[in-house]
Amino acid sequence: MTAITFRPVRTDDDLMLLDGALRALSADLGDTHKASRACLASALLSEVAPAHGLLAMQGETLCGAALFSPTYSTARGAAGVYVSDLWVDETVRGSGLGRRLLAAVVRRAAQTWRAEWLTLAVYDHSVASRAFYDRLGLVPRTGATVMTLDREGCLEMMKDTG
Repeated sequence: MTAITFRPVRTDDDLMLLDGALRALSADLGDTHKASRACLASALLSEVAPAHGLLAMQGETLCGAALFSPTYSTARGAAGVYVSDLWVDETVRGSGLGRRLLAAVVRRAAQTWRAEWLTLAVYDHSVASRAFYDRLGLVPRTGATVMTLDREGCLEMMKDTG
């Protein structure tokens, strides 16, 4: 069996692999998928990249991927990493790759922007994902509600505040 290696998304070929993984994840979750390869390229390959991608490769075969970004908490007094997407191919689920992929994300974030903690969100209906994160020691944050403002709301807000 070929060893699994981790590499950052840096090329158009890498973007193609990441895009396929994220589309598979969206399909697994029954989620919409609006991020085109052009959107991913803009986010991951720009001079000041708001997102980072990591691929888990077994030889030339993609077996896992993560999309993540920096965050900062004044309550923690430190930078962290937000994992927005984590995908492991069903053929290697249960092999420990998910844990290794998250560890690689944490190492990369620590090296790149001195991240000291990790956060992510898991859908309520994704019972297997929740069990995986529970086994890794992630705990739900109590006393907080995740709130979002969509693109249209952000555009409206920017108009209101000049």
